[in-house]
Amino acid sequence: MFNIHDEKRDAFMLNKSFARKGYDWWWHSFTAVNSETGEEKPFFIEFFVINPKYGKKYPVFGQTQGGGRKEKPSYVMIKAGCWGEDHCQLHRFYGVKKVIIRPGTPFIIKAGNCFLNENETCGIVKVSKGGAARHPEWMSDAGEIEWKLKIDKQISYNVGYGAGKIMRDLKAFDMYWHAEGMKSEYSGTVKYNGVVYNVIPKSSNGYADKNWGRDFTSPWLWLSSNNLYSRVKKQKLANSVFDIGGGRPKVFKMALDGKLLGGLYLEGREYDYNFSKPWTMARQRFSCNETEDKLIWKVWLENKNSLLQINVICKKKDMIFVNYTAPDGSKKHDRLFNGGTGKAILKIYEKKRRGIELVDVIEARNVGCEYGEYAK
Repeated sequence: MFNIHDEKRDAFMLNKSFARKGYDWWWHSFTAVNSETGEEKPFFIEFFVINPKYGKKYPVFGQTQGGGRKEKPSYVMIKAGCWGEDHCQLHRFYGVKKVIIRPGTPFIIKAGNCFLNENETCGIVKVSKGGAARHPEWMSDAGEIEWKLKIDKQISYNVGYGAGKIMRDLKAFDMYWHAEGMKSEYSGTVKYNGVVYNVIPKSSNGYADKNWGRDFTSPWLWLSSNNLYSRVKKQKLANSVFDIGGGRPKVFKMALDGKLLGGLYLEGREYDYNFSKPWTMARQRFSCNETEDKLIWKVWLENKNSLLQINVICKKKDMIFVNYTAPDGSKKHDRLFNGGTGKAILKIYEKKRRGIELVDVIEARNVGCEYGEYAK
């Protein structure tokens, strides 16, 4: 079972050693509709906290600021933007001591006029062309985005004991993951560069998760969508979603190559492929190839009862290189592809006594997708 909601995993996690060397972020992505033309557009919003122990009233950018400084970064960053040919990512920074963070459950983050909790978010991020050019440490494009949204998290991907209380207290993993709303409905409005977009719950294709830890992973893979269509039933799947993440996790400093967490929720039926549950006999293979104009993911997931094959394509012109600074102040991922306009084909099989039986062939749209490896 993975559809187990647990708001405790959405709480602020940067205590003990993670307060001195750690990050925590809450990610949201969804589809909105141009209020004038009806055109759909995918957006994302993220609240990111790094090294709060060293926090000041102003953001500390750390080593990425240059000048030979060895200060660790410490700030709260609001990331917002969109995918598509006019893609962008905009960053707004606050000093940790100027931000309200409720450490318990339910969580609250309030940074200036930017706000996030389990059920709603609002904010404004505005970056001028001159500011973006003068401040490379902002890692930001230029533009303006404003939002006010309600969030309804419907289906969860809970990885189990790997991100449970004991493993969280031990700080066992370098990077943790919890998707409280891998299928979510968003409602409200977004104003992007002067254009108003409406966010309609049933067509929002919403996704909400969080990551936290002391370091990132390389390779880094993420694939998810709840805009699914069954070729077998010849109908849209209104209560289905898939979500895959991982790459090379580290547990107690030991790297585990080629390991993924993820599953398919198919109209109430769960297919779980979680390397941290050995009793399921989960196995995984994946690749991501870059061509001149697109990225192509191939993922093969198996457990003792089923087999899932996923092929994803996303056009590079619709994607961004998503930017983060690591807790040690370095920028390890210079080419971390991130998109929300991917297309996929999923084939799900069940293992029977007489052999493997095809359950469904599924078309996916609005696929959230990431891939990157550390710069060499």
